Amino acid sequence: MAQGLAGALPEHGRALRLLRGAGGQILDQALVLTFAAGRSFTGERVSELHLHGSIAVVASVLRALSADPRLRAALPGEFTRRALENGRLDLAQVEGLADLIDAETEAQRRQAMRVLSGAIGDLAKGWRARLIRAVALIEVTIDFVDEDVPVDVGPEVLTLVRAVRGELRSEAAGVSAAERVRDGFEVAIVGAPNVGKSTLLNALAGREAAITSEHAGTTRDVIEVRMEIAGLPVTLLDTAGLRETADAVERIGIGRARARAQEADLRIHLVLPGQAPELMPTDGDLVVTAKGDLYKAEGLAVSGVTGLGLDDLIAAIARSLEGRVSGIGVAMRERHRVAMERAVISLNSVEAMMERGDVSAELVAEELRAAVRGIDSLVGRVDVEDILDEIFSRFCIGK
Repeated sequence: MAQGLAGALPEHGRALRLLRGAGGQILDQALVLTFAAGRSFTGERVSELHLHGSIAVVASVLRALSADPRLRAALPGEFTRRALENGRLDLAQVEGLADLIDAETEAQRRQAMRVLSGAIGDLAKGWRARLIRAVALIEVTIDFVDEDVPVDVGPEVLTLVRAVRGELRSEAAGVSAAERVRDGFEVAIVGAPNVGKSTLLNALAGREAAITSEHAGTTRDVIEVRMEIAGLPVTLLDTAGLRETADAVERIGIGRARARAQEADLRIHLVLPGQAPELMPTDGDLVVTAKGDLYKAEGLAVSGVTGLGLDDLIAAIARSLEGRVSGIGVAMRERHRVAMERAVISLNSVEAMMERGDVSAELVAEELRAAVRGIDSLVGRVDVEDILDEIFSRFCIGK
């Protein structure tokens, strides 16, 4: 159909062509890219039309294309799904592409690119190769059960199993932090009424996100502001002032404030000099003196009015959050963690059976194969049909 619009085209290359409709009228002058089979994103023969982007031009070309009954609009994620089915991407790379499309911060972009470039597939390939070696060693003892095997394969198998299991555990342990990079951290500002929480939120956000007033109890619900700190996605939460009150609506707001603060990844306890935090700080929390332009205080002190100490506070938040993601690997989804844990469970069984020494080699080999299947599910070799629709539904039309 591209040739019908643009005339003769190279098998693989680019050309500047006039696009003409069925009646010969010129629709646009476009750059046409052609990809031979095996050289496109999907692995199929593909032609791309790079148009001038006005609404009228795009609409006229779409009308010309839609007149051909052989053509239809692509479904959400269809090109990526074809790339998966044609072996151009594995399932983890598909997830990385989805995250790259959604990336808002530098940390999210870097993480998504690592996955899209095949980092998880490379790990899985190495783990799989070593476990396949272990299976082969065990099956030698099965094949020659009536003969003397010249070498005891047990030590090498256990070495392989323990090494792979250790790497799987390490990678699985970093999934939670990696998920926070993908989904974002929550940082709650908590403290007594009228201590300056909303003013601080507005100062950090650089806009009037929350209503401020000299009257205590102005904030009744949790106010959220999305921002980037040190390349990490962060949602700042402005919460209701914590105090005892007879106001029923304010009590609801205070209850929500306490709940969200407890669930947050980090809490900024805003206090006046000599006051204790309204909530008990936990490890990693920041205790910050409010209204630092009016009071002298040691440690972190800020003023949402003058901007005093804001850079120091942002740096402290960054250090706290960066410390939590310093040990992450490349696996970044709960699906990845579950697949790796399945493999670890099977490898634990292998080690226990081999150490007992009274279990048949067939059972050991089957547990090793179960571990391989867990690793294969990371990259979509097995057990993926039930999650494909959910993944591709998040893509834009076509891609």
